[in-house]
Amino acid sequence: SACSPIHADQEKQQKTDIMDSINQQQTEENFKNLQGAEAAKKIKELAEKANTCFFCTAIQPGKAFETRPMSVQKMDDDGNFWFLSANDSHKNKEIALDRSVKLFFQGSAHSDFMYLTGKAEIISDRNKIEELWEPIMKTWFTEGKDDTRITVIKFVPEEGYYWDTKHGKAIAFLKMMVGAASGKTMDDSIEGKLSM
Repeated sequence: SACSPIHADQEKQQKTDIMDSINQQQTEENFKNLQGAEAAKKIKELAEKANTCFFCTAIQPGKAFETRPMSVQKMDDDGNFWFLSANDSHKNKEIALDRSVKLFFQGSAHSDFMYLTGKAEIISDRNKIEELWEPIMKTWFTEGKDDTRITVIKFVPEEGYYWDTKHGKAIAFLKMMVGAASGKTMDDSIEGKLSM
């Protein structure tokens, strides 16, 4: 039998309520979307805690995408991420075909999670390579910072999602212990959308 639009909306809300029961048991607000400068501040905070991410390319609906760990060389004041990569790498080839990229960060075992979507571009800029260069990079670029294979990847985030704690790990742990002892959901979590 056909449902009226109002009945369908009520059913959808009931399913959402049931599926989100853990968040609804929270005694404190645990959801906050961030935009603009506030989002950029959270992105920088979480990215600096992790310093590495899963860098994902070749993103197509219904298909597995390509993933590899990468160190963030820098995050600038405009919120852009900077990486070094070889010009003959698979990721460079994939970015040349489609600039869409996803980054996944995990700063600790229980908090500081984030994913970002955005666009990447490959840049051959010797000054930027000099700025981003670290001696450990010679492991991959054996001729040092003058290795002709080095390129720069600039990632510009567009949106994402974060999961974090409101008051830090120590307070979150204490709240979890109190919650476990009292049978109440008290985990100090906060999550939300990130919009640039």
